Amino acid sequence: MDLPQRSGDRVHRPHLVDRQLASWGLSALSFTTELVISELVTNAIRYARGTIQVRLIRDRSLICEVTDGSSAAPHLRHARATDEGGRGLLLVAQLAHRWGTRHTDRGKTIWAEQTLRSEPDDELTVTADA
Repeated sequence: MDLPQRSGDRVHRPHLVDRQLASWGLSALSFTTELVISELVTNAIRYARGTIQVRLIRDRSLICEVTDGSSAAPHLRHARATDEGGRGLLLVAQLAHRWGTRHTDRGKTIWAEQTLRSEPDDELTVTADA
């Protein structure tokens, strides 16, 4: 989904994320995924210009990507107790299994990967009669 650089357009993002996760049977990851995306999008709004693209990929893990037009790489900071900001990427690093940056000719993509845990219903049990 593309998000224009207007703050009012961000209101619809959590609903779209929830709906997509529910369609994949991953509603249990909604809170963490929304928090990760919110932090990454906030950084993109603060430091980049133009359209911001948010993408969710379900594979062996759940990958959240936020793409913007800035080539500046994000830096993980350790904010002091009195700092008003600077904790977003630290939070992402704590919530995600791993995260990183991929540079393109048009900017960069920040991605965060969450581990998918198999639910009991997803397991295959094989029994054999003796």
